[in-house]
Amino acid sequence: MDGRNQRRAEHSHNSPCAPPRPSPPHPPRPCRGYKTGPGAAAPAAPAMSSLAAVREGYERFDPRAYLQNNYVPPRADFSSEDCVVPWKLRCLAETFASGEIRGRTLIDVGSGPTIYQLLSACDHFEEIVATDYLAVNREELQRWARGEPGTFDWSPFIQHVCKIEGRGEPWQEKERRLRGRLRRILPIDVHRPDPLGAPLRPPADALLSAFCLEAVSPDRAAFARALAHVGSLLRPGGHALLLGALGESFYLAGAARLPVVPLAEDDVRGALAGAGFALRQFRSYAMPPALRTGVDDVDGVFFAHAQKPTEA
Repeated sequence: MDGRNQRRAEHSHNSPCAPPRPSPPHPPRPCRGYKTGPGAAAPAAPAMSSLAAVREGYERFDPRAYLQNNYVPPRADFSSEDCVVPWKLRCLAETFASGEIRGRTLIDVGSGPTIYQLLSACDHFEEIVATDYLAVNREELQRWARGEPGTFDWSPFIQHVCKIEGRGEPWQEKERRLRGRLRRILPIDVHRPDPLGAPLRPPADALLSAFCLEAVSPDRAAFARALAHVGSLLRPGGHALLLGALGESFYLAGAARLPVVPLAEDDVRGALAGAGFALRQFRSYAMPPALRTGVDDVDGVFFAHAQKPTEA
């Protein structure tokens, strides 16, 4: 992206974290490599060997190494609102604070071993359904939900979210609420037309997905198709919130070096449009040099809020 390099040049080199740059939701363009609209051909399905290679790589995924690489300082530095983890938490907190995104069920697609993305959501839904392809990630989530000792310490994240939400709520209360509402942790395969193996009944009122689809897709067409697949889990008029990587080609999780499809902002906008979503909000963040720690080659992070159309 030409603009991303310009944004990085504008950032102060004296601060370890760069300020985010919001992007206005201009009319989306189709993803590179395929067309949308009446009469357009669907993108060709990725070769099964490509998907098989992605799945094989994830057999070596180490949840604890992944958490250590991404959710401790310097990336999880709560002393600066401009660092990447506080930026992600603020995007979610501000979006849920509107009160518009609420209902019975929220589904989190590709939860991984993390719960930070659910901290603001848990106040607005009766039930949260977490999902992941890997059994090791689902087991990590189940251990946290049961309050078992030795799980990753999310308390600094919970405390920070309580601070930015500004309601004076004890962080232990939010932790208790999320554990109580995290009622199902299910296997998922976003490359299947029915990602859960059967339709979600009733369909979810909202969908959240953080750093999943681009990390498990061999190319942009597969990313767009996976987004359409998970969109089928939403009711008409439901909301989708996405966090993801921009310009990333790999990341590390222990012994696993995992490929990522490098996305530009227009790839995300186009995939949302191709899946039938109306873009409501788009923000981007340029990863500053101090946070480029060698565990990946990510250029930036995006946050998107989109809405599925209501049925006529």
